[in-house]
Amino acid sequence: MADIVSLKGMRFHTRVGVLPHETQLPQPVEVDLAVTVDDSVRPPNVVDYVALYTAVSEVMATRHIAYLEEAAERVAAAALLVPGVRTATVSVRKPHVPLPGPVEFAEVSITRGRDG
Repeated sequence: MADIVSLKGMRFHTRVGVLPHETQLPQPVEVDLAVTVDDSVRPPNVVDYVALYTAVSEVMATRHIAYLEEAAERVAAAALLVPGVRTATVSVRKPHVPLPGPVEFAEVSITRGRDG
């Protein structure tokens, strides 16, 4: 069994999307990150929450991101660089999605491990 550390509901304003206004204007995006922790780290099953948050915030602040899938992949890759992290599950939500009907948000969720 693996221990899981989660940061839920992290909120950022970033440029995400493919429409012209989405490339220029920041909009709210919410990110959840859950990582499994390697039990060989010392102390066992411990990971640096600040390092995880910093990894996510740096991804969300760097540049325009065309797709939520790209944001999720970049967050997972950054989280896997944090010592002790074995796998990363990332959900990225965008509440203001230009669709023809009511929708609370669009969300992409992925899971990635150190070995791909």
